[in-house]
Amino acid sequence: MWIFTSTGFVSAVRKYDRPDVITVRSRDRRSLEPLAQTAGVEIAVSPFGDYPYRAFIEPEVFTKWVAAQADAIDYDNFKNRVGQTRGYEFTDALHNVWVAMLGVEDSSREELKRLGAQDEFH
Repeated sequence: MWIFTSTGFVSAVRKYDRPDVITVRSRDRRSLEPLAQTAGVEIAVSPFGDYPYRAFIEPEVFTKWVAAQADAIDYDNFKNRVGQTRGYEFTDALHNVWVAMLGVEDSSREELKRLGAQDEFH
């Protein structure tokens, strides 16, 4: 699972050799620090693998942390919030993710526009 929060980006998996914990990885230490602090665990560092930073989190703690991230949403634009919390260099990376995911958007938007649908969200 990839998780983007206002404090960073983490990747969570359950490794076959550590099935009792969630292994949460990050490319930068700052992204993992809030979760590690909440869980009361150290961040392991290794130059090997895709992610140099890892924390081994009890599943219940991880679930509560993810829920707390959802509860903390108080912004109307995620990328703008991340610009405030992590800076605009980090936000540039988010724009790249946004563009990549635009490539998998289905055709319903264009069909709705063609049919003259009104914007119901504003």
